[in-house]
Amino acid sequence: MMLTKNLRIWKLLWQLICYKPKLYIIDSCFWILILSLPALPGLFIREFFNSLTDNAQFGFSPLALIVLFIALNFAHIVVIFAGRITKTQHRFTMRSLLRHNLLDRLFKNPTAQPTVFNKDAETSVSQGEIITYFRDDAEEIENYVAELSEILGQGISAVFCLVILFSINVKMTLFIFLPLIGIIVIIQQAETRIKQYRQASRQATEKVTGILGEIFGSVQAIKVAGTEKNVLAYFRTLNDQRRQMMIKDSLFNSIINSAFQNTEYLGIGIILLLASQLMQRDVAKLTVGDFALFVYNVSCVTGFFTSLGNFRALYKHTEVSFERMASLLSGVSADTLVAPNRLYLNDLNGRKKPLPSVIQPLRNQRDSLQSLKVSNLTYYYPGTSQGITDVSFEIQRGSLTVITGQIGCAKTTLLRVLLGLLPIQSGCIYWNGNLIEDPASFFVPPRSAYTPQIPQLFSYTLRENILLGLSKDDPDIATALKMAVFEQDLAIMNEGLETLVGSKGVRLSGGQIQRVAAARMFVRQSELLVFDDLSSALDVETELALWSRIFVNSTKSDQDNWTPTCLVVSHRNSVLRRADQVIVLKAGRVQAQGKFNEIFSHEQAN
Repeated sequence: MMLTKNLRIWKLLWQLICYKPKLYIIDSCFWILILSLPALPGLFIREFFNSLTDNAQFGFSPLALIVLFIALNFAHIVVIFAGRITKTQHRFTMRSLLRHNLLDRLFKNPTAQPTVFNKDAETSVSQGEIITYFRDDAEEIENYVAELSEILGQGISAVFCLVILFSINVKMTLFIFLPLIGIIVIIQQAETRIKQYRQASRQATEKVTGILGEIFGSVQAIKVAGTEKNVLAYFRTLNDQRRQMMIKDSLFNSIINSAFQNTEYLGIGIILLLASQLMQRDVAKLTVGDFALFVYNVSCVTGFFTSLGNFRALYKHTEVSFERMASLLSGVSADTLVAPNRLYLNDLNGRKKPLPSVIQPLRNQRDSLQSLKVSNLTYYYPGTSQGITDVSFEIQRGSLTVITGQIGCAKTTLLRVLLGLLPIQSGCIYWNGNLIEDPASFFVPPRSAYTPQIPQLFSYTLRENILLGLSKDDPDIATALKMAVFEQDLAIMNEGLETLVGSKGVRLSGGQIQRVAAARMFVRQSELLVFDDLSSALDVETELALWSRIFVNSTKSDQDNWTPTCLVVSHRNSVLRRADQVIVLKAGRVQAQGKFNEIFSHEQAN
């Protein structure tokens, strides 16, 4: 089991390395040189001391040896500088690939709520908590891959040093492996706890970033409720827990590192005592230069053993990070994290690579909506009996269908299941009589557009929030804004379409945010418009104008007439009376269906 897991982790690491093989090879060559070159000065040191005792083999003067030593160190500095450039580029590439693939998977699977398993229980991951996966876990994996080339360079240097040490004295050299045995014993005993402490610290950090996201997203609600002190007290509690977990993790890693180093120093001490005894007895026939070379190379070899122990500890951290990131992939293989997708990064000179053009939605005859049929649609939230049960209805082209009902009767759930934002557990959806296999990928422009209860705006301009990469001219945007009853609001904005809306549209009112979101739908001229209580923040006059402009003054595009079909969640009588069909939900089931007057008359009769 452990072997299989290790092979799987190494397979992922190998795929990550192979993403940019040339860059990795160049970087590895630099770091092999960087970590191998320090083995050469030992030869100069031996020749230097031997020259002082008239035992020099090559006849170099002490001054010439000093010059060579300085030149070698200068070359070492140059190689380090070059290695830092390639290392930074390679690190950034790996980190970007991991983040790109994780985010891409989350976008492509809207039906899945990110979840993780914690103590045999499945828990959802909030927007704030997910930051730690993109930041800390991606960085941990990046660190391990970066260390691979460095440990390889140290290994080559250690082998070179061992050859030199064996040439000096075999007995003393064999004692060098004592620290390695000690390090292996330590890492075998500690690796389980290394993983446990890292998991605990990551989870504690995840809770802190999660509550930060909740606080920043609910500032107004917290102030209105007057719960600032309680929220801050809870935040301090989570932060204290995080600090304790981080201290345990850092302290344990420091203890492990200290144990490695002390084992290394103890081994060096034993070797030096043995060397001094051999020199006194003249058994080894060591010159001063040989002794200096031996001491120099011993530290290189034992230092490699220490790095090897730390590298093994870092592997356990990497294992935790892969497991955490894979838990967000919702049923697909962890290979998705390291899939070789194209990245658009700046080059070494800082020049930006051109981004790919946004794919524009193309309309064809099959996209034209004639009828939408929903048959026995069912979905329950995991572990509950809450959701929708056997919901069926049919919508005709150009009609207005309103879903209504008491709070908590699953109106929003129905829309989300229909659009593929929640998985269908049973039932079918038909577009013009054709079965929809994957609603999440089907219900997109130009077939469908959706505005949720709380529309999401970004910290950009009005134009960018409306278009989101769509290629449309100002007249098209103006038409969409007029349909959304936003033209008067736009007229009093000094910057017009270039007005910055602030984070989540903070510079706009609730009604303005909803109408900008509506304009974003209208500019795409989708066949099916899905509104989740869009007019909840609108006054009656504005709401009436909005619906009138949708149905009475249907927008004309350059090529053909656009007749929108609307599916709406609403409680407003004005909308219910205008509707061609009203669907009343109760506890996730269809309680009544038909015209408003028919339903109202039936209820009065009962």
